[in-house]
Amino acid sequence: MKVRLTFIEESLGSTPAKENLLREYIVSKSSDPVKIEEEIAAHGVQAVEDDRMTVFPRLADGRPIFWDYQIKGFLKDSWQMLAKAGKAGYEGGWACSCIKAYKKTIDGLIFVFPRQIPIEMHGMKMDTCERPLRASTPMGERVSIAKSETVPEGSTLQFEITCLDPHLEECVIECLNYGKLRGLSQWRNSGKGRFTWERLDEPAEKPTKKRGKKKADETAEDDGEA
Repeated sequence: MKVRLTFIEESLGSTPAKENLLREYIVSKSSDPVKIEEEIAAHGVQAVEDDRMTVFPRLADGRPIFWDYQIKGFLKDSWQMLAKAGKAGYEGGWACSCIKAYKKTIDGLIFVFPRQIPIEMHGMKMDTCERPLRASTPMGERVSIAKSETVPEGSTLQFEITCLDPHLEECVIECLNYGKLRGLSQWRNSGKGRFTWERLDEPAEKPTKKRGKKKADETAEDDGEA
């Protein structure tokens, strides 16, 4: 599937701008030294002054990107919610509710390309978003301020999704449709990162069962005898 997403709400960067914090996080998630250095090199800390904010990784030409695994993370989040809706008996007959162990299915049978997905802003500029974070602690309510880099409404992403099992495309389509309600990246519960999407290629024809030659010949002989 060749897909284009168009943001209908600004989307927030989720990579820590502080390199030491970023390195600790990446090392905790990956043992591949090449990928660790690739992500650290792309995170774009030089592009911001405040190392406490979260930012977008960047290509060498400065364009912000999403990583392929962020799209897969969105699929997992959306799939989980749609599966719950199906189990609860809501209308729609969600295909996602029919797949067990959906996380393993996404990890092993669904792949996103390229690894680095450029965000096209079409001449618009990036901004920042500040919001309060509230937490209940043993010491009482605490409030802190979070700050993130943002790409504007109208920005687009273009990438490919490969399903090793063609029947999974229906589930992927359901998840992409869900993006209009709950978006991509940080603070999506508030509506940030919501998007519409379009398919840029023609859907492949579903395989149909054909009668084997032997079976057809046998039927022809039966018809002749009759």
